[in-house]
Amino acid sequence: MARLLIIEDDVDIRTMLIRALRDRGHAVDSAPTALAGLESAMRERPDLIILDLGLPDVDGLEALRMLRAVSGVPVIVATARDAEPDLVRGLDAGADDYVVKPFTATAMDARIRAVLRRRAPDAQSAGPIVVGGLTLDPSSREVTLAGAPVELTPREFDLLRHLAARVGQVVSKRELLTEVWQLPYGGADKTVDVHLSWLRRKLGETAQAPRYLHTVRGVGVKLVDPSPGGPAQ
Repeated sequence: MARLLIIEDDVDIRTMLIRALRDRGHAVDSAPTALAGLESAMRERPDLIILDLGLPDVDGLEALRMLRAVSGVPVIVATARDAEPDLVRGLDAGADDYVVKPFTATAMDARIRAVLRRRAPDAQSAGPIVVGGLTLDPSSREVTLAGAPVELTPREFDLLRHLAARVGQVVSKRELLTEVWQLPYGGADKTVDVHLSWLRRKLGETAQAPRYLHTVRGVGVKLVDPSPGGPAQ
């Protein structure tokens, strides 16, 4: 069971989600506006937030940015905005997942469980992963590059950890969608591309001049050790 907060102004959608998710064993609170939702999030400390973008007082993306300034709580954006630029802006603002309306309660519950699984502590972690000057600590979810901290979103960390655990190996986008995004039924390769672009920027490299993240055209991507004697690139 998870404690959920639904920030949604549509009464019918809000009521449907509350009833359906409570039937599935979750504890559910709700708010009809962005500001009420932010207040509830700070007060109740939910395990996950479902956030509409078309809110009457503050745009949902702005509300998400405000939330991210003070909290790392997982957020699933649930919206009618289905254009790719909206998806990119939502992920860039800090969403853990992006679901387009209409959707079923069953599909939303699956997304909730997938996001919470990704956020769960990795009890099997054997300790920090070191690749050249890059260090990932799965227990604290911290990353450093040449000793300097690298601020990653939860999804960026999960993506980098998956690649770091397979250093030198080419990993397909389909595997990344399945293992990192928990989408065995498919997904958009663009999602992977966007997150790889963000990771490269934070690691101080580009697709044209890579150091750690190397794209193998038509196959996938691999993380390599750029230092002398590291895994072959």
